[in-house]
Amino acid sequence: MVLALTVCGIVVVLVVVGLFVFGLRRRLLQRSGGTFDCSLRWDAPETAGEAGGKGWAYGVARYNGDRVEWFRVFSYAPRPRRVLERSAIEVAGRRVPEGEEELALLSDAVILACLHRGTRLELAMSEDALTGFLAWLEAAPPGQRVNVA
Repeated sequence: MVLALTVCGIVVVLVVVGLFVFGLRRRLLQRSGGTFDCSLRWDAPETAGEAGGKGWAYGVARYNGDRVEWFRVFSYAPRPRRVLERSAIEVAGRRVPEGEEELALLSDAVILACLHRGTRLELAMSEDALTGFLAWLEAAPPGQRVNVA
């Protein structure tokens, strides 16, 4: 009986510590400012309905100079999962979620189709975050090529 209570206590403590570290990571990412909720689909299909709601990962994106760093929300990793450089991003278009995507994404999401160094990707974010993202893209230094549709 004592052994079972001890094991249960250790499990509860580990879960609480894990949740605390998870929340602390999110706070540290947001501390520097310039963050927004952003789902990402890497190697997105050519047509919107082809993959349905599959392939989306929920995350937080952070502006860092001429880069956007994308972190998975459900991860303990201190480093970004993907780094998108402003000069390498080409915007192909925007659309609203269709079919199963409506369930996989946040309710107010707008999907932005992009190319980054030849890789097709899609970013899903709120309308406000999209406005900020497009303004950030257009605010590139003089002489830097930026393609915003």
